[in-house]
Amino acid sequence: MHKISDSFDPATVEWRRVTDPDCTDFKVDFEYSLLGYDLKAGRLDMLLRYAEGGGHCRRHRHVASTLTMVLNGEQFVTDHLPDGSLGKTVHRKKGDYALAPADAHPHTERGGEAGGTVLLSMTAPDGILFEYFDENMENGWTLSIEQYVDSWNRGAVHGGAPSDGQVAAE
Repeated sequence: MHKISDSFDPATVEWRRVTDPDCTDFKVDFEYSLLGYDLKAGRLDMLLRYAEGGGHCRRHRHVASTLTMVLNGEQFVTDHLPDGSLGKTVHRKKGDYALAPADAHPHTERGGEAGGTVLLSMTAPDGILFEYFDENMENGWTLSIEQYVDSWNRGAVHGGAPSDGQVAAE
């Protein structure tokens, strides 16, 4: 078990920013911080902070079961259904708690106009956290706990497409 941060205070953790100016469907603009992980148990805890003005994270689905707690601001999650249509949008506010089973629908998620910060605690017995998708919700690629931690340790951004040179980190 490895603890990266002694706090989940957004003012004291190390943040990595992700943007994608080539995404024209929505504004990819978020930051994340690794809090801790346990490779053997298949667990990873992180903070995700959406930028003001409705900053989104990348198109993805959670392969791992995920606990979400909204620490500040808002979170909006919109499912992308197998037939290509959009499902319901869930709106969470500060203090809201959610627990999602493994293999959730692909979705987009964003903060509100003032942004938002969420705590994510994920359990992945097989080590796979997320599956990401291109703009057509196709050509998926996965991200494991090990890959996430390795990218963190190298100072890189996790989850870009294997041949993706377009995702920017600051």
